[in-house]
Amino acid sequence: MPKVSKRLPPHLDIRPLTRSAFAPFGEVIEADPVSMRLINGGTTERFHALAATEATGEGARVIINLFRGQPRSFPYDVAMMERHPLGTQSFSPVSGRPFLVVVSEDENGRPGRPQVFLARGDQGVNYRRNVWHHPLMALGQASNFLVVDRDGPGNNLEEYFFETPYIIKEPAP
Repeated sequence: MPKVSKRLPPHLDIRPLTRSAFAPFGEVIEADPVSMRLINGGTTERFHALAATEATGEGARVIINLFRGQPRSFPYDVAMMERHPLGTQSFSPVSGRPFLVVVSEDENGRPGRPQVFLARGDQGVNYRRNVWHHPLMALGQASNFLVVDRDGPGNNLEEYFFETPYIIKEPAP
């Protein structure tokens, strides 16, 4: 009788979110002393040009939204990824809570193996146009996010569903 092997779903490691590790996918939005300028008579620190938005296509415009993400349960199955071909999309936590960022390189029109980053409550991300990412992943409790993205005509959403989902274990506190 032949042996039947049960293949376990692949697990994904969670890494801290850093500018260099996230660079292939977009920008990390955080107070960077290098970009700081004093404005308003020296009473305000402006952290300038931390990310660039992009909205392509006729009738496209950049909009600002508030998303309220519900917390995920772990272990979590990453069964799908999405991307936006016509514009960037940024997420900045308003609630000051950490969240997970799941992204992957494009491999011939589909997402490759996902990478998982733990964003601090004072970090946001700006996904470049066409970057594969998982939808918003709040941790612990419902959390609000300021989201800047594209609005307008055209299909700005592509989804991909993995044949075998990837697993994320519970993030360390």
